[in-house]
Amino acid sequence: MISNKMMDYVSSNSMIRAMFEEGKKLSLIYGEENVFDFSLGNPNALPPENIKKAIVEILSDESPNLVHGYMNNSGYEDVRAQIAKHLNLKHNLKLAFNNLIMTCGAAGGLNVLLKTLLNPGDEIITFAPFFGEYKNYANNFQGNLVVVSSNPETFKPDLEELKSKITNKTKAIIINSPNNPTGVVYSKALIIELADVLNKKQEELSSSIYLISDEPYREIVYDGVKVPYILNYYINSFVAYSYSKSLSLPGERIGYIACNGEMDDFNNVMQALNVANRILGFVNAPSLFQRVIGKCLDAEVDVSMYKNNRDLLYNHLTKIGFSCVKPEGAFYLFPKSLIADDKKFAEEAKKLNILIVPGSAFGAPGHFRLSYCIPNKKVEKSLDSFSRLAKMY
Repeated sequence: MISNKMMDYVSSNSMIRAMFEEGKKLSLIYGEENVFDFSLGNPNALPPENIKKAIVEILSDESPNLVHGYMNNSGYEDVRAQIAKHLNLKHNLKLAFNNLIMTCGAAGGLNVLLKTLLNPGDEIITFAPFFGEYKNYANNFQGNLVVVSSNPETFKPDLEELKSKITNKTKAIIINSPNNPTGVVYSKALIIELADVLNKKQEELSSSIYLISDEPYREIVYDGVKVPYILNYYINSFVAYSYSKSLSLPGERIGYIACNGEMDDFNNVMQALNVANRILGFVNAPSLFQRVIGKCLDAEVDVSMYKNNRDLLYNHLTKIGFSCVKPEGAFYLFPKSLIADDKKFAEEAKKLNILIVPGSAFGAPGHFRLSYCIPNKKVEKSLDSFSRLAKMY
């Protein structure tokens, strides 16, 4: 018999994955070309060509032990030093190799961070709408996720509500910018204001409050938008980064945690992250792709296809009556559903072979998420079905 906790997880399995599985069933019935699956954020931009070249070069030229052997649980020191140098040049920082931990993507990084920081009953705050797994990650370590609302017209966090919800149990704040599911990017002014709130609360409560920025979409931005780097604005800060989206490598599970070297108890924090990486079962990030990343730090995917899809969908949906904040980054739209019951709305959309994810999965009922990282021709073909859906209401 499985554990009670896992029984709860199984019974409330991810809506996103459920829609993805539904899409596969519908494709068998109606043909893949006639099913418009906007459920899963699986990047469809091709990885940069030099990724493939780096893999071949490493496997051909490096000794097997150097590529496939054990290393420090935090990852290869030379790769971490290369990433630190890259970040320093890009964001005007002063990081060294020991400011970084290589992780199994941003998700692995978040779990390593929460394992390091949380005592049972501690609280982590995030802002709705949010990536639904945050609640499960907190629960993994007997922490509690506290949700603060955002302005429903802009999806910018309500910092006044944040002030009221920070208590002596608050250990960390998780932000996600560019945001999944809204595509909103937090401005420099907002980050400075958030840092000011946290600094005052730390002083008031005589405690350390850590700010964790979950950043798998940092490089996917449009129209010249800049994403502030939080290590420049708040001392007790971490960045959990993934190359899943920025290099279209989601299955390789490669990323890192970057830590502000001036944070409270820095040396103990870094040692704890190293140990957490091991005892959670990751042991270390994938060795081959650590080496690959070290050779491809300047590589980028072509985000123009995402921008084209964003513009096509956003312009059409707003024209036919949907209300939606225009995304500044990531590859999601988060419109209001045309009825209050977003789950029912998703079921109605499925009748037209449109697969969407109800906003309830992100703590924002009354909305739905569209993941537009799919072929442009598929987006174009879906527009008529969205028009038919709108006419139903």
